[in-house]
Amino acid sequence: VRLAKGAGLGDALAVADPRAWLALDAGVREVDRYRPGHRPRWEHITSLCADPASLDEPRLAIALCHRDGRIRERALRRAAAYPALLPLVVIRAADWAEPVREHARGLLREVLGVDTAVALAPLILLVGRRDRADAAVRLLAEVLRTAPRERLSPLFGHPDRSVRRFAYRVAVEEGLLSPARLASAAARDEDAVVQGLCGEAALGALAEEGADEDVLAPLLGARSPRVRAIGVTALRRAGQPGRAEGFLADRSALVRACARYVVRQYGTDPLPWYRRRCAEADDPELPPGAAIGLAECGERADAGLLWALLAHPSPRVRARAVAGVRALDVTDVPRLLPLLDDPAPGVVREATAALLPSARSLDAGRLTANLAADRPRHVRVAAFRLLDARGGLVRLRTAVALLEDPDDRLRSRAEQSLQGWHATADVPRGAAEVAELLHRSRRLLSDHVLRRRAWEAGLGG
Repeated sequence: VRLAKGAGLGDALAVADPRAWLALDAGVREVDRYRPGHRPRWEHITSLCADPASLDEPRLAIALCHRDGRIRERALRRAAAYPALLPLVVIRAADWAEPVREHARGLLREVLGVDTAVALAPLILLVGRRDRADAAVRLLAEVLRTAPRERLSPLFGHPDRSVRRFAYRVAVEEGLLSPARLASAAARDEDAVVQGLCGEAALGALAEEGADEDVLAPLLGARSPRVRAIGVTALRRAGQPGRAEGFLADRSALVRACARYVVRQYGTDPLPWYRRRCAEADDPELPPGAAIGLAECGERADAGLLWALLAHPSPRVRARAVAGVRALDVTDVPRLLPLLDDPAPGVVREATAALLPSARSLDAGRLTANLAADRPRHVRVAAFRLLDARGGLVRLRTAVALLEDPDDRLRSRAEQSLQGWHATADVPRGAAEVAELLHRSRRLLSDHVLRRRAWEAGLGG
C-alpha cells in the first residue's frame, strides 16, 4: 500500500532483510476479502498501466510481484534500470511461469557481478530452497568462484549460517583460503557444518604442506570438540604423538578417542598412562577425562582405581569416576548409595544412572526421605527417578505424593508417571491404599482410564 502511494523502497520495507522482499512478493498478491471485488488492497489506491515504461520505481516493484504473469514479464524489461529492484529479479528467477522465470534468469546473468552477488547472496540462498531456484544458486557460485578473496570477507562473517556455509564451500573448492585461515575459521565459527568443512580442508592442506603451527594451534585450542579432534588427528600426520598425550584426558570422548588413536599409531599403549594418572587419587589437578578415559580403554579390574576417586575433592572427577565404573559394568550398591547425597548434581546424576538397574533392591524408605521439600532439588529428582523405576505400588505412592509439590518440573514428572502407571504383579489385589491413591489422582485420568486402572488392581469396575 505504501508503494502504491509512491513511497520509496526504503520507506516501505527493510530492504536489507531478504525475508522482507519475500513478504512483499506475497503481499502484493494477497487478496483483501473484506472489500468489494476481492482485490489486493493496493489496487484500491492505484492501477498499473499496460506499459511498464511509464512506471516509477515503487510501482514497478509492485508490477514485478503482480498476480498476472504477463505484467511480471513486462516489468522485467525495465528492471535492469533500477538496481534496487534486483532482489525481485532474484525472486522472479524462481517464478512458476516459465517465460517470467527464463527472462529473469537471463537478466541476472547480465547484471550479476561480484558486488551484486555478495549483496544478493542471502536472498539467493533463501529463495534457493524453493523449487526451480537452482539456476540462481549456480550463477551465484560461478560469480563467487572468480571473486578475489577479500571481496568474499563479508560472506565469511555473515550472521546467516547458510550464507557462511556457501561462501566457505566455494572458497574451499577454489582454494581461496590458506590452511591457517581455514583452521582459524574452523575454530572460530559456531556452526558445526562450517567447522567440519574448514577443519577437514585445513587437515588436508596440512598433509600436503607438512606441519604448520599456524594451522595446528587454532585447531587444538578450539572450543568445539569436533575441531579439536581434527587437530589431534593432524598430530599423527605432523609426527607429534607427544602432543597427543595431552589430549588423552580431554573433556570430549571424541577427542580422547582420536588421541588414543594417534599415540597407538606410534607404538604407545595409552592404558598405562590412564592407570598412572588415576592412581594419583589425591592429585587435586587430576583431569576428569582421565577417569572416564581409563574406563573407555581399560578392564573391569581397573574399577579399583576409579572407586578410589569417589572421594576426590573435584565434583567433576567424582562424576566421571562414577560414569567410568558404570561403563565398566561394575556396580557396587553400598559404595554408590552415599553419592545420592553428594552436593554436586553431576555426581548424583551419574550415581542415579548407575543404580537404576538395581532400583528394586534399594531401600524405598531412604529414597522417600530424600523427597522431602528441604532436600536439594537434584537429590529429590534422583530419589524420584529411582522410586519411579521400582514400579508397582511404590511408584504410585511416590507420584501421588508429589502431585501438590511446589517444584513445577518435579510435579509434571509425577503427573506423567501417574498417567503411565499400570498395576504389576507385586501390587496387592484389591488393596484399599491403591483405591485411595487412584482416587487422589482422578483429575489426571479420564473415567475410562481410571476404571481400567482400578480393574487391573483388582478393585472391580
